[in-house]
Amino acid sequence: MNIPFNTLKPLYEAHGAEYREAAVRVLDSGWYVLGKETGAFEEEFAAFAGSSYCVGLNSGLDALSLALRALGTGPGDEVIVPANTYIATALAVTANGAVPVFVDSDEYHCIDAGRIEEAVTSKTRCILPVHLYGQACDMGAVMRAAEKHGLFVAEDCAQSHGAAWEGKLSGTFGNIGCFSFFPTKNIGAFGDAGAVVTDDAALADKVRMLRNYGSRKKYYNEIPGVNSRLDEIQAALLRVRLKHADEILETRKRIAETYLRLLRNERIALPRVRAGASHTWHLFAIECGRRDELQLFLRENGIETQIHYPVPPYLSDVYSHMNLTRTSFPTASLQADRVLSLPLYHGMSEEDINHVAETVNRFR
Repeated sequence: MNIPFNTLKPLYEAHGAEYREAAVRVLDSGWYVLGKETGAFEEEFAAFAGSSYCVGLNSGLDALSLALRALGTGPGDEVIVPANTYIATALAVTANGAVPVFVDSDEYHCIDAGRIEEAVTSKTRCILPVHLYGQACDMGAVMRAAEKHGLFVAEDCAQSHGAAWEGKLSGTFGNIGCFSFFPTKNIGAFGDAGAVVTDDAALADKVRMLRNYGSRKKYYNEIPGVNSRLDEIQAALLRVRLKHADEILETRKRIAETYLRLLRNERIALPRVRAGASHTWHLFAIECGRRDELQLFLRENGIETQIHYPVPPYLSDVYSHMNLTRTSFPTASLQADRVLSLPLYHGMSEEDINHVAETVNRFR
């Protein structure tokens, strides 16, 4: 038996006729950039995310970097980011000439919100929390720190479509929420795509200008901008995927709950869900002190896994000039050595789930 870590084809096949109709609809329209499909998706995703406005962009990284730029982040500023995250979070800060200031993670793999204030300086402009693996982080504590020090908050929701903290959706706490629709995301496109959501009309307007060469009207450029427009075909395909979001999220929840019920190995630490948070299971990340041996054992038994993430951003070559070490953020460093993501994808059979769980339980 061979079980991939992820496969996207079953999710396409579940509603293939709808995806094909959406793509052909755009091709037949003769309008391929910033058309009706993008506008419709922006309205629909804003409603899904619980926000007033959505601006479609061409990637999750652009969502982060343009959100920070719209908030006025620039050279000389500092942005607080979690030590345990995908590199894009920190790169968005760097792209604006600002400095990422890392804060260690907590037992739920999110930013340790209780330590944010220790990182605040006179140069701090923004807090950029990440709802990692699909679980909402402690936004109550994040917002208290931001309000106390007068800081902006931009949420990295690349992995948390539909996740909530105390009933309020991720992306709706701070000034702006940033989403990725990379194909492997719970709500994924068929290529690169992203978006920001906000209740601030002026901020949404600023991002719209930034994504389109800094202009509201063609050839009339008001601010320095970029080309970061959500493609019409991707918007149309995302509208189909969004229509089936509840089904997709429920499937992932069912698989995760089955894992939680079946996995029984004292050498394995299962993912924990923080009281007050909901988890949408973009990843099912376990921890093991002998992670590399476990990964090899699973591979030998036909099970593919991935590590999210083997090199935390503060240890990446791109930030070597900061002279940070493993001891700078001990919890995040330990998690980088221990975490392993198990297969979880739409169309995964009960037989596959049981085989993964049984194999993990046999690991000695």
